Amino acid sequence: MNIPAQPAGGSSVLAELSWRGLLFQSTEELAPALAAAPLSGYCGFDPTAASLHVGNLVAIMALMHLQRAGHRPVALVGGGTGMIGDPSGKNTERQLLPPDVIAANARALGRQLERFLDFGGPRPAILRDNAAWLMPLGAVDFLRDVGKHFSVNYMLAKDSVKTRLEGGISFTEFSYMLLQAYDFLELYRRDGVTLQLGGSDQWGNITAGIELIRRTEGVAAHALTVPLLTTASGAKFGKTEVGAVWLDPARTSPYQFYQFWVNTDDRDVVGHLGRFTLLEHGRIQELESSVDARPERREAQRTLAADVTSRVHGETQARAAAEVSESLFGKGDVRTLSREALAVLESEIPFHPLAPQAEYDVITLFVTAQLAASGGAARRLLQQGGLSVNGERLPADQRSIPHDRALGGGYFLLKKGARDFALLRAQ
Repeated sequence: MNIPAQPAGGSSVLAELSWRGLLFQSTEELAPALAAAPLSGYCGFDPTAASLHVGNLVAIMALMHLQRAGHRPVALVGGGTGMIGDPSGKNTERQLLPPDVIAANARALGRQLERFLDFGGPRPAILRDNAAWLMPLGAVDFLRDVGKHFSVNYMLAKDSVKTRLEGGISFTEFSYMLLQAYDFLELYRRDGVTLQLGGSDQWGNITAGIELIRRTEGVAAHALTVPLLTTASGAKFGKTEVGAVWLDPARTSPYQFYQFWVNTDDRDVVGHLGRFTLLEHGRIQELESSVDARPERREAQRTLAADVTSRVHGETQARAAAEVSESLFGKGDVRTLSREALAVLESEIPFHPLAPQAEYDVITLFVTAQLAASGGAARRLLQQGGLSVNGERLPADQRSIPHDRALGGGYFLLKKGARDFALLRAQ
């Protein structure tokens, strides 16, 4: 991918979002509204899980750029709408979660969103949960005050509903559009919000909110959507063989998170640098040149992985993940691994404790680490030059490893062949 030239007027938030690949579509009146005065814009996050995932980062980065341009971001967690379920992008009815699970998930998402937005600056971000106004809302009041503004024909024409008609859609999910519209109206009344951001599949729901604000308040509101990403291979962005890539370290460890980004395809990495980092246009162009001239160095991927992992998990975890990645799969010296990196390794590759002793039998080490099925198999691998300890290939006649060859903390990093590892520690 060639990153587009930075357009004239690049200081405007729409121009910034455009060259970064974060803008799918927007209402015509948004550009002059952004130029006229600071405004407040919100994006909603669905609490169907107790963590956000990397797909959510597209909208989160758009909110960050909104704030960096002097506008106020509002992050909305759907503690109320999560009780219903958004039909957008879904082929079948969502399974409804228990109320206590939704509430716990909403709180967890709120804590994660605080990592990305500034809640203490001159135009601090606002965090809201729509359970505050949706849960007390009466059905009759909702139908009188909101439902009367929308015809059934209007709702049937929206993609989120139209694509579900053949297979069937419950009245519960059919009504979701009106609840999201009401969120927009409520945030306008509470926080002066006149802009809603969302994925490109949210356009119909967002414009319903614009219509509701126009009808009830006589005010022009605006919409901005971000693209739903796929990789160059055609796969859905953020999905791996083991499932989604989460922001919660208990679901996707910082090392696995780093590996997701550092393994980005050359065809995708430049676009990801624009979308998921705050690097300037010129620096991204330099990295694009490195992809073309020296792809084997993977400088762009390592820059991307370090930047995003630092933002999500902190610099210490990002450095440790980079150390481990370089030591296992690059040309790093495992003997220089920090204690933090060794702790990462302990949870990422097969780990086994060792009883402390003056020296260790090589064959026993590899059998204990389950890198060899038997002593005979380990001896054959040793004869073939296929075994390494702490980054050093073992000669065929080596029979023992002294304890003082351990890494800091008493660790031994064992390697069989090119990619099979295990970690042992004398305790």
